[in-house]
Amino acid sequence: MTQTMPPRESARPPGAGATRGSGAGTTLIVTGAVLLSAAAGLAAALFGSAAAYGLVGVAFAALLFATAALYPIFATYSYLATLPIIAGIDRDTLLPLVRPNEALLALVVAGAVFGAFLRYVRGDDIRPKFYPAVDVPLGVFLLMSTVWPLTSLTLRGHIPTGEEYASILPMAKLVGIYFLVRYTVTNEHQILRTIRFIVWPGAAVALIAVLQTLRFPPVTALLDTLWNSGANAANPDELGERGSATLGSPIATGDVVIICLILVLCCGARGLLGRRERLVLAMILGTGVFAAGQFSTWIAALVGFALIAWRFPDLRRQATRFAPLALVALVIGAPAFLGRLEGIGEYGLPVPESWLGRYDNLRYMYLPHFDWVTTLIGVSPNTSVEAVERWREVIYLESGILYFLWIGGIPLLAAFLWLSLRVLRTVRPAIRHPGAFGACASSLEIVWLFLLVLTLIDPHLQLRGTGDLIFTLLAITVGGIDARRRT
Repeated sequence: MTQTMPPRESARPPGAGATRGSGAGTTLIVTGAVLLSAAAGLAAALFGSAAAYGLVGVAFAALLFATAALYPIFATYSYLATLPIIAGIDRDTLLPLVRPNEALLALVVAGAVFGAFLRYVRGDDIRPKFYPAVDVPLGVFLLMSTVWPLTSLTLRGHIPTGEEYASILPMAKLVGIYFLVRYTVTNEHQILRTIRFIVWPGAAVALIAVLQTLRFPPVTALLDTLWNSGANAANPDELGERGSATLGSPIATGDVVIICLILVLCCGARGLLGRRERLVLAMILGTGVFAAGQFSTWIAALVGFALIAWRFPDLRRQATRFAPLALVALVIGAPAFLGRLEGIGEYGLPVPESWLGRYDNLRYMYLPHFDWVTTLIGVSPNTSVEAVERWREVIYLESGILYFLWIGGIPLLAAFLWLSLRVLRTVRPAIRHPGAFGACASSLEIVWLFLLVLTLIDPHLQLRGTGDLIFTLLAITVGGIDARRRT
């Protein structure tokens, strides 16, 4: 085979071309920053500080949009990397009407779609991806959780309110994340990088939860400033009882931490990530499991670890080596763990005190709304009801089965069970894959199984961060299976 020599004029000092290119890029960035600073200062002088903030925000949004259009994978990376940190910031705290993570997702998805449209116009081969085994039940689940609840209201003579329209958006968002990841994460290198964009922010949330339960003043003060707002905001003195962290919810924090820990363990079973990296992540995330202070998190951990021990005998044999780390994690996370155990049996029943309040809420605030009609077609897309007490504003539905029945009745519950069955059947052939794709497939199977167990207690799929990570794993797994089927 003949090797073509480079042209003679290309011989130049090493890095000369890169220096000129990087210098031009640096000059462009510096020039843009100076012009933007000058424009922001002028806007502040003429119209006030709000105009300056708006100008900077628009410029930043335009940059994100353009970057997502040029590099669609950036949309996935940026959303996952910031998800656990900004998902807990309520609407109207930083942005009007929307949460920051919702605005970011809409922006980068719009940029990625616009970029795909331009490539299609240019003549690139862009084809829709469709995997009927999962996409069909997923489409039915989407219809049953969005269109059907609004239809059931109109069938009963009710006009949907703004809150009811807003309540159908979380499930639509999850499906949007699913297709975003399906189209952008396409190879093992990208999957491994996506895993790191999931587990390291999850470890940051776990660390914040630990410091919160240890009542570290700077952390609790910061959480009280941005993440402790909205209905039923906790008293600042009570922020250290459980690890709500930057997700603003101990349940959501526990879900994100345990999903990340299971993903790390599945990577460790395949030798992915560095050994020290896995140890650091497992230590921080394991501590966060206790710091979350949630019984549902501990139930998920028991189910997840049992399934991991069953799937990976090598990890089961190495369990004794990690016992000291588990003991250290328990000691550090002990404040929230012991605090939750104190409430058991206080009223003569072997259940936590909070579960008694949950039972009263279900009995007196939710169950009276069910009859044969509402059980069949649902009550309302909005699962929260106004509280009659002065010490709280809103009551949230805390039952996974009733959650589906309340929103869409038996059709929605049946659609969720059908989707679960198809996901577990589809993922089964992929769990033996040795790479990052196999790690995501194994994690998805374990996470979906404990999701089914937790659904008997709480609704988890719509929680901040929980559904996002589950549907990300689902998209990676289905995308990998579909790509192998096509080849």
